[in-house]
Amino acid sequence: MTEMDTIGYLFRSPCLLPSELAALTKIKTQSMSQILKKMENQGVIARTPSTEDKRKVYISLTPSGKKMVVKYKYEKDEWLKGVIEKSLTDKEKEILEKALPVLKKLTGNK
Repeated sequence: MTEMDTIGYLFRSPCLLPSELAALTKIKTQSMSQILKKMENQGVIARTPSTEDKRKVYISLTPSGKKMVVKYKYEKDEWLKGVIEKSLTDKEKEILEKALPVLKKLTGNK
């Protein structure tokens, strides 16, 4: 799950330090380093040295990593759309539609 969390944070914030990612995912910096190494080997992330501080390296998603997120979100949306269509009555769909602003507020989506 931590890899998916890391990808999610990088998708929302295009450039983060490894220490920031470790804090966000609530794991140790050493554990984050191992995750980032694996993700770099898979071509999901890229490392970019800071221009101001040579000790810092910023982490970002590669185009391949971004494409993977977009594909996953599309597949998840299509699955949910299908489940809603097959499982809910028209009345339940209306209720769900009315609840969307509240659900968006809870998830931080606008």
